[in-house]
Parts: sequence; C-alpha cells; structure tokens
Amino acid sequence: MTDKLDFKKTLGSYQAQRGRFQLVDVPDMQYLMVDGHGDPNTSPAFAQALEALYPVAYKLKFLSKRELGRDYVVPPLEGLWWAEGMEAFTVSRDKSRWDWTAMLMVPDWLDRSAFEAAVEQAGAKATPARLHDVRLQALSEGRCVQTLHVGSFDEEAAVLERLHGEFIPANGLHMTGKHHEIYLSDFRKVAPAKLRTILRQPVAARR
Repeated sequence: MTDKLDFKKTLGSYQAQRGRFQLVDVPDMQYLMVDGHGDPNTSPAFAQALEALYPVAYKLKFLSKRELGRDYVVPPLEGLWWAEGMEAFTVSRDKSRWDWTAMLMVPDWLDRSAFEAAVEQAGAKATPARLHDVRLQALSEGRCVQTLHVGSFDEEAAVLERLHGEFIPANGLHMTGKHHEIYLSDFRKVAPAKLRTILRQPVAARR
C-alpha cells in the first residue's frame, strides 16, 4: 500500500501564486463532468451536479485503494465557465447567462470500466438526480495562464480584466479555451474573503 497521493501538492497545474500571472503547460487529464446553465448560487442544476459528482468520485477513490492499492485525496472541485460575451464575467457579472461544466479530476490509472463500476455503486441505494448525467471525459488545455485569487468570487472580475485585457495581449497570446476555475477552498465552509481559487485561461500564440 502506497501513501495517499495529494495532487494539489504533486501537480504543478494545481499550484499558483497570488498577484502573478504564470504561464503553465497543463497535461491532458480526465475528469468526471456534469454540464449546466445559469447562476450557480440559485440554479438547482448546480447543486444537483455536485450531489452526483462526489459520490462517483469517492467510489472511484475507494475502488482504487481497495483493488489497486493506490490511495489518493479526491481532487478539488473545478469548473469550466463560458457565455456568449466575456463581459458577462468581467463587466455585468450576469450569472444567469453563464454556462458551466462542474468537474472532478480522475487519476489516469482509473479507466472507463472503473468509472462505470463507480456510477453503479453510487446509485445502488439512493440515486442522485443527475447521476446519469455524469460522464468521464478527457480535457486537453495545453498552454495556459493562471493565477491564485484570494477572496470572493465576485471580486474575480478585476483580475480577469487584467488577464484578458493586459497580460494575454501584451505577451502575444490569445484565448483559446474556456475560463477554468479550481476551488482550493470549500466554498460551503470557508468565508468568502478567504476563498482560494486558481483562475486559468488556455492560450495560444497570436499569428
């Protein structure tokens, strides 16, 4: 039996510095994913997504420990966010316009058969409403810019304005993928002023 692996400590893509935009090359990873639309604070779909994701994630963790002898800390919740216009994030903060994918990373040694077994186990007693919306999918982001934001989610707008409007163009880059957030703090338990969130944006060189 190996020690419990904590990806927040071992993967560079889960580390960022406050007040600094950093270019990182993010490896391809696989995730449990559930999609939705609307304000995550008021949309039942977002709460239902989390209620479906976590049971599957923990069944995978227990399967890995029991059958493969590889234990790990369930990685932090992550989210992809997008809207028709980026001003919905940086200016109006109109969350009713947001689309999202809630995600939990799955270690690469766990395959689709393990995922299917975990889904079946997660629904064995009380089936979460969105259990069958959970999918296992690879995400390839490659070159990204990321920073650590400390504070409430609504205070992200100023950071994103600098990222989108200053750092990315000044470095000869353009945005290629969806806005990505990694929630290092549990927003259900931590005060908004103390929330620690990695903000990530996939980029590519301008041509």
